[in-house]
Amino acid sequence: MCNDYEQKVSWAQYRAAMREADLAIAERQSGLDLPSAADVWIGNAGPVVRRAGDVVELAQMRFGMEPAKPRGGPLFNLRSEGRHFATSNRCLVIASAFYEFTGTAYPKTKHRFTLTGVPCMAIAGIWRAGSGNQPDAFALLTTAPGPDVAPVHNRQIVVLRPEAWRAWLDLSVPEAEVLRPLPAGALSVEIVRRGREEEPALF
Repeated sequence: MCNDYEQKVSWAQYRAAMREADLAIAERQSGLDLPSAADVWIGNAGPVVRRAGDVVELAQMRFGMEPAKPRGGPLFNLRSEGRHFATSNRCLVIASAFYEFTGTAYPKTKHRFTLTGVPCMAIAGIWRAGSGNQPDAFALLTTAPGPDVAPVHNRQIVVLRPEAWRAWLDLSVPEAEVLRPLPAGALSVEIVRRGREEEPALF
C-alpha cells in the first residue's frame, strides 16, 4: 500500500484549492506551513489539514501512528470500508502525487499518480495526538482500487478532489459517499523508475 507520497503543492495552489473547497485558512499561516518534499515516507513529517473551529489549519504530523501493540509497526494505512469516523480526528493530507511500487526485487518499479488536470489533491486521513514526547501522527485511509490504480495495486488510498474536502472534514455526507475510488481517467499515472525485474535482458 501507499507508504510514500509527494508534497510539492505551492502556497498559491493550496489557497486556490481551499477557495474551491469553501474552507477558510487560519490567518496566521503561510507558505512556511506547507514545506515541499519529493518523498514523504513513513516516519517523516508532512503537512496535514485539520479543523480549528471555523477555519482549517496546517499542522506538521508524523506519517504513521503508534501501533496498538507494543511490538507492532506504525499504522500508516487504514481500511475504510465498514468503519465509521464520526468520533475520529479526520484530516486531509495535502499532496501533489502518491506512489505505488511493483516488483519483488529492489529497486522496485515506482508509479507516480496525480489528479488529472489538478495540481493539488488531498488524501483522506485520520490523526491522533502523540503521547508523551511523541508528535501528533496520521494514517491514510484506503479503499478498493479504482480503474486507474487496479492495474498496479489491489488497494488504493482515498484521493479527494477539493470539492470533497469539506464533506470529509465535517462528515456532512455519509462516509461511503466520500471514501470511494475516483472514476476512470481521474488519476494520471507515469513510471518514474523502472525496477530491476523490468530491465531488458542483456543476453
